[in-house]
Amino acid sequence: MFKKILVANRGEIACRVFRTAKRMGIATVAVYSDADARAPHVLMADEAVRLGPAPAAESYLKADLILEAARATGADCIHPGYGFLSERESFARACAEAGIAFVGPPPNAIAAMGDKIESKKLAKAAGVNVVPGFVGEIDSTDHAVEIANGIGYPVMMKASAGGGGKGMRLAFSEKDVRENFESVKREGLASFGDDRVFIEKFIEQPRHIEIQVIGDQHGNVLYLGERECSIQRRHQKVVEEAPSPFVTPGMRKRMGEQAVALAQAVGYYSAGTVELIVSGADTTGESFYFLEMNTRLQVEHPVTEAITGIDLVETMIRVAAGEPLGFAQDDVTLTGWAIENRVYAEDPYRGFLPSTGRLTRYRTPPAQETPYRQQPGGAGYVRVDDGVVEGGEVSMFYDPMIAKLVTWGPTRDAAADLQVAALDRFELEGVGNNIDFLSALMQHPRFREGALTTGFIAEEYPEGFAGAAASPELLRRLAAVAVAVDLAQAARAAEISGQLASPPASSPERVVLIGGERFDVTVEGYDGGLLVKIGDAAPLDVVGRWHPGDPLFAARIDDVELAVGIARTRGGWRLRAHGASHAVKVFSRRVADLAGHMIEKVPPDMSKFLLAPMPGLLTKLHVAPGDTVEAGQPLAVVEAMKMENILRAEKAATVKAANFGPGDSLAVDAAILEFE
Repeated sequence: MFKKILVANRGEIACRVFRTAKRMGIATVAVYSDADARAPHVLMADEAVRLGPAPAAESYLKADLILEAARATGADCIHPGYGFLSERESFARACAEAGIAFVGPPPNAIAAMGDKIESKKLAKAAGVNVVPGFVGEIDSTDHAVEIANGIGYPVMMKASAGGGGKGMRLAFSEKDVRENFESVKREGLASFGDDRVFIEKFIEQPRHIEIQVIGDQHGNVLYLGERECSIQRRHQKVVEEAPSPFVTPGMRKRMGEQAVALAQAVGYYSAGTVELIVSGADTTGESFYFLEMNTRLQVEHPVTEAITGIDLVETMIRVAAGEPLGFAQDDVTLTGWAIENRVYAEDPYRGFLPSTGRLTRYRTPPAQETPYRQQPGGAGYVRVDDGVVEGGEVSMFYDPMIAKLVTWGPTRDAAADLQVAALDRFELEGVGNNIDFLSALMQHPRFREGALTTGFIAEEYPEGFAGAAASPELLRRLAAVAVAVDLAQAARAAEISGQLASPPASSPERVVLIGGERFDVTVEGYDGGLLVKIGDAAPLDVVGRWHPGDPLFAARIDDVELAVGIARTRGGWRLRAHGASHAVKVFSRRVADLAGHMIEKVPPDMSKFLLAPMPGLLTKLHVAPGDTVEAGQPLAVVEAMKMENILRAEKAATVKAANFGPGDSLAVDAAILEFE
């Protein structure tokens, strides 16, 4: 077994590998850029080596610096994690030449599967179902149009070396191909150094299902079930689960055997994932097609670990050391259900715009250590994989994922319920985050039915996200919580010494305004809790103590646990629970009656400005002062998180002034253009 492992990565995946390595008794080495000098993965490792400046191209993508770090520290193996160098054939080959074991597949397998065009040819030769499309070189936009017309719309244009949602565009017409083909080429070149593009048929009602495979260096290859990754936004996975609610045992066997056949065809060993696109319109379960093979550990690997009890990182390390797999296909059993949600630094209330900044508060829900070596049991458990700490920074240089929240339950509904409860207990401030959105997804009736497609988010939230709808029962419980925290705040204020007058006696009657509704409340206190009577309904028994300033109130209401985020606002409170934030005001009855006469403040009109929807770099400005623009016309291109975002005119207007030019950095809401 290896003595020392270097992880050529950062963040949560580096921490994830270190946890298993430490349990195996293997010494650990971290590498870091200047932006990560105090990052958790650096502090967690036994040794750490600086690579270079913050940009990945000058640090984590420098293979020679990583190999030098391994030699300097005496590391005898390197785990690449995912992203960065994990699927670079040249890096795996360089490790072998340096006499350092690469914890991953052989270089020839990475090369074979890393090229989407060549991998489809190999898959077809191995008897794997492939999507109809063109897998040769595309010479020009006109050539792309000719191919797309021949396949039939809609088609998907993809960068050959792409991944992570970059370098992908859906085209419904010839016009779409002509507008986006060159953009796909540019994104492929900028992100992957390869501008080749392929075009394939877009599958209707598509579901994204992937098969986890694991192989050793003795010719054994197994499949460990499937993961459903259909809930995506801009081709980026948001929710993953295992198993899939769509896949039958027979379908799982057919998919798994094809995945194993492909892996064996390229001499694959270590962990890998065969991604498939499945037609949800086909009830026979036969319409599944090969998309690509990821020759690395996947972000969503914890859900497979949860239902199989297999530590994939440990298995990868043992395989790299030459050990055979310690189990056979018949030994792989799937128990219960696991769901993973990716917590991103993005604002779902503003079109999911990326957010950067410092985590001024970061608290995760209570989690349990994953029982890798035994089948999970009991009512369920929560696992959090992260690589950030309170006070740390979400940088513009790297992926905006903050954490992965994984829950396991005996049933799919149980795992989803655990997600909702755990998301309520996440405390995350300083950057925008998608916690409310994830909770809304977990509660969505269509998600609970398992009726998933890759268009789920676009279809269910066509006008964007405005928070999960609150049931009447939840609003009543939040009203009770609001009264409890307001009384606690009033009691604290009454204790302040030196007041000019004695505080007024607290009345047991309150009015709570929440969600456009008024709740007339009567409160009766007792030792350890409150009885909150709302209208004519039976009183709610609220148990729990909240102290002014606490950002979370974990209450038990009629023996049902409810964790509510609490924030003081001017004249009221903001309560967050079950996927939405609610503005709440608590008044005496007289003040509530008078409040109805207050004049509402009208926000300023910003329609005469083109505002930057996110922090980023202005790469193109298509207009100048004096130009007339039409609705839908491209005005500017802003690059953020390595993605190009085209800003278009909402209506016809004349440009009065341009406040920024190409190459300028933009803050969120910066006024790029002003219109007359």
